[in-house]
Amino acid sequence: MKTYLVGGAVRDKLLGRPVQERDWVVVGSSPEEMIAQGFTPVGKAFPVFLHPKTKEEYALARTERKTGPGYHGFTFHTAKDVTLKEDLARRDLTINALAEDEEGQVIDYYGGLDDLKQKCLRHITPAFSEDPVRVLRVARFAARYAALGFSVAPETLTLMHQMGLQKELSYLVAERVWAEWEKALHEPTPGLFFKVLQRAQVLEFIFPSIETLLTDTVLEKVDAIAIKEQNSTLRFAVFIHHLLPEKTFATDLGHLIKNYKIPNPYYDTAVGLHQALPYYLKADFSDVNTILNFYEAVDMHRRFTRAEILLKGCALVAGDSKLERLQKAFSYLQNLKLTIPSGVQGAAIAAHLQQQRLAALQGELDNHLL
Repeated sequence: MKTYLVGGAVRDKLLGRPVQERDWVVVGSSPEEMIAQGFTPVGKAFPVFLHPKTKEEYALARTERKTGPGYHGFTFHTAKDVTLKEDLARRDLTINALAEDEEGQVIDYYGGLDDLKQKCLRHITPAFSEDPVRVLRVARFAARYAALGFSVAPETLTLMHQMGLQKELSYLVAERVWAEWEKALHEPTPGLFFKVLQRAQVLEFIFPSIETLLTDTVLEKVDAIAIKEQNSTLRFAVFIHHLLPEKTFATDLGHLIKNYKIPNPYYDTAVGLHQALPYYLKADFSDVNTILNFYEAVDMHRRFTRAEILLKGCALVAGDSKLERLQKAFSYLQNLKLTIPSGVQGAAIAAHLQQQRLAALQGELDNHLL
């Protein structure tokens, strides 16, 4: 029985990047032996085990065979005689097929080290085309590593395009598409996720409703925003703002949410930004009424975190200097102690609280604190 560190941990270690998680392959063992050593079985399709102390995943070396369409159409074979080389051959890219033995020596059967040096994202074998999710993964890796100079090999782009023509991408389900899209939203250049799909000419198979809307300008704006903002829901909202036409915004966004099973926080932020932006762009926020009206428009009092995100989104799109003043004002309002005198009831309560906020804000403005 031998264990090897594999995949992303080896790749990122060689790139000098932080290792987020470690995966292991076990050669020459069986499920019974793993359980006897205290490992906990967790795999459903094939034997995967959690280490008794580290809880890291250890998978028995396996091979796979395509038996049907889509990414579920595989049968897996595990046995003591399955080699590390056979196991690594089923991975997507050469840079993800690297392994490290117990002595720390890197094992490279498929040219991963050369592709790391050449900064190339390249598939290992034509078997890449058997799993449609790999098309999205390549685009996501491009979004992650473009800043390091990585690009997708021409032959891999060609193979991705062929997968579209052969209808393999039609087996992608909404949840898997969104899972990769959402991960791409966390990468340094999320716009490149779509750019790579454009270059491979597969957008029409995966994102037909927005294919014609994905211009270079839109994608460049999204990547420019990503430099300044890490929040994935806000990155999504800014992307949608630049992408969808004003006249059909609500309808188009509704279709995207439904077609790709996009979670509500992303929808809510996109709608909120779309509603807040026109007001933000027109107002100069030089008087307390304007500030307070916007405070209420973004529901800052009840949904402070969401409103903060919308405020940052407005500033990112507008590219102006209103943000600091509004952040100070909103923070002040959020911490303001309000009182309701006895005898004030019903609708009069809201009016009274409004006057307190206005008077307090005016005092801050007069004292040049805003």
